[in-house]
Amino acid sequence: MSTVDLARAARRSRREARVRTDRLVSRMFFIVQCGLGAATAWWVASDVLQHDRPFFAPVTAMISLGMSFGQRLRRVTEVMLGVAVGVFVGDVFVHFFGSGFWQIIVVVVLSMSVAALLGAGMLLITQAGVQSVIVTTLVAGSGQAFTRWLDAVVGGCVALAFTLVAPAAPLRRPRQQASLVVHEIGAILADTARSLRTGDSDLASATLSRARDSEAMLDEARALSAEGIAVVRLSPFRRRHLPGVQAIADLLEPLDRAIRNLRVLVRRAAIATWREEAVPTAYLRLLDALAETCEDIARELGERRLPTNARVGLQRIGEASAVIDPSAGLSGEVMRAQIRSMVVDLLMLTGMPLDEARDMVPESMTTGPQDD
Repeated sequence: MSTVDLARAARRSRREARVRTDRLVSRMFFIVQCGLGAATAWWVASDVLQHDRPFFAPVTAMISLGMSFGQRLRRVTEVMLGVAVGVFVGDVFVHFFGSGFWQIIVVVVLSMSVAALLGAGMLLITQAGVQSVIVTTLVAGSGQAFTRWLDAVVGGCVALAFTLVAPAAPLRRPRQQASLVVHEIGAILADTARSLRTGDSDLASATLSRARDSEAMLDEARALSAEGIAVVRLSPFRRRHLPGVQAIADLLEPLDRAIRNLRVLVRRAAIATWREEAVPTAYLRLLDALAETCEDIARELGERRLPTNARVGLQRIGEASAVIDPSAGLSGEVMRAQIRSMVVDLLMLTGMPLDEARDMVPESMTTGPQDD
């Protein structure tokens, strides 16, 4: 192996080690929270309720907290109910009919059916089935009937309390996800401009698929935003953060419109690439400028700031996009129109009202029909 290869391998190893360390640091609060939750659930069930070997208390706390990482409150509640339903059905059935082959079949079907009738999702239904199997195969000792269900409830309640008392940064995660979405928009715009300049149809197709997949990132931002609002409304320790979390939720509507306009733009760019249709250089520069501005917006969002500094750049793009190139074909003009719409969307993302954002994008300067 050459010296160059060894140096490259060493850099890769350092980079991977740094990534893994950063991942551990970012999740350390969550890991400690799981440990404290499990121990607290055990203490409540064992010392307060005097249950002998309260297995389901720490297990339920761990499952509820562990499977809720990133979607805290809703998942904690859902998993807690699933575990409680499964344990309760299993306890009742084993108490009257014992355990065995046919009992497992009946208990699993019954507990999952009860969970489904309660309107549960697949996560809750599955947890109900899993916990009923555990209960059926671990026969309770004398005087322990139904204590395991109570232990499961204790574990779930402890997990819920830990989520409300020490939520996992309900303000930070929605903002970070919004930053990732805007970063993705910028990357897609940059690849779109590159595919048009080089005539790379494969890159154009891949970028179009990427633009279509961006909706999933926005869905994640919506889920995190809703979770953050739910946590700060319920938690007395986080209620003061409600205006900040609501502000991020308000950004999702213009972000949704920006992604919709992006998909139309990228689809038309792909068509232009496939048909070898020329797009004016001025329009490609607009794409480059918009991609750079998206990076600025993403960075400010990631630093927990409203990206007001990006307004100047967006206004310049809006003004430049008003100039129609007479040589532009249909694809070029569709792209220019989408760029103008995205400028308005991104201005609203900086906190600007719709009317003011529209005023930042002047009417097109042309002797022919206007596109605005």
